[in-house]
Amino acid sequence: MTLSPGFHAPALRNLEQVLQAEVDKGRLPGAVALVARHGQIVLHSAIGQQNPAGGTPMAVDSIFRIYSMTKPLVSVAIMQLLERGQLLLSDPVGQHLSEFADVRVAEDESGRQTRPPARPPTVQDLLRHTSGLTYEILGDDPIQQRYAQAGLGTRMLSNTGFSQALSAIPYRYEPGSIWQYSRATDLLGALLERVTGMALGDYLQAHILGPLGMVDTAFVVLPDKQHRIAEPFAHDPDGGVPMPLMDLRKTTPMQAGGAGLGSTAADYARFLQCMLNGGTLNGARILSPASVRLMTSDHLGDIPVNRSGRAAELLPPGHGFGLGFAVRLEEGLGTQLGSKGMYYWSGISGTVFFVDPAKDLFAILLTQAPNQRSWYRPLFRNLVYAALND
Repeated sequence: MTLSPGFHAPALRNLEQVLQAEVDKGRLPGAVALVARHGQIVLHSAIGQQNPAGGTPMAVDSIFRIYSMTKPLVSVAIMQLLERGQLLLSDPVGQHLSEFADVRVAEDESGRQTRPPARPPTVQDLLRHTSGLTYEILGDDPIQQRYAQAGLGTRMLSNTGFSQALSAIPYRYEPGSIWQYSRATDLLGALLERVTGMALGDYLQAHILGPLGMVDTAFVVLPDKQHRIAEPFAHDPDGGVPMPLMDLRKTTPMQAGGAGLGSTAADYARFLQCMLNGGTLNGARILSPASVRLMTSDHLGDIPVNRSGRAAELLPPGHGFGLGFAVRLEEGLGTQLGSKGMYYWSGISGTVFFVDPAKDLFAILLTQAPNQRSWYRPLFRNLVYAALND
């Protein structure tokens, strides 16, 4: 028996019309939207322009900088190491990255006074963002300023150089005490390289991208595909300062595990379908069902979430965090439509995805509109759920 996708066709058309209206208003350069249910793609649309400067129309195979949507892929790679017996989630980070053996924790925001942590951060802490690390993009306290001064976001350090530079800065928080989005997944990239002896990009290609047939996902876009790279507006349409986006055409010393990949909607759909299937796609098994369940379950429990400043919108009420994914814990509390058990993440340039196991559904929106991302993420999710018949 063939399962019906279960969507209301006029509501799906409305999703496209709403995105087209945003393009017509000049707030969105273009987008690719993909929605799939029961293993069938029910929507895969290109809207607007791939390159507004040159007038190139958007295509369904346009390549986007997915930034933090890199994190789930790298998190899966770490779980593969667990499945091979190469590490445990309970391992201290310093067991694999020796430079982290004696990192201290700041006693206050200034970071001038430090002490040994009550316990060292673990691999699990890195995966769930409870390691005590922070992100320089979330504020400018003294520890975050040191991140910026160390060039942690420049991609000019190798992954080993990144790890060494980060280890010279105290933890901002006591490990395990608070959820704080951070540079942790970049550090996981360095940890993976240390454990496997492989460059991060080579590992991903051999163990995830290649097996899943993700032919357009990489840290660098080769010359014969560069004409497909989606670009933002030259100037932010809402009057803010334009955010410079990384150049996917150039190789950099660091293959950033937290934010470095370019990809397409079709490629990322293969990854999400694999996750929805329990770790297997078309005979390629990249992870066990048990590992997928563990990754997409809440790992915070009673650990509080930092909702101050720029971190406020990252993990809203009613949500927890697994191993590389945010997880919806309640039908209520949140301000967006969705199901309990749904998991998701997004990228700073305007990309977002969510997977709903209860509905056997996933959806992806790819744009290059960084300063409008907080509007388009909930808009897209609401429109997808509004189109469901159940």
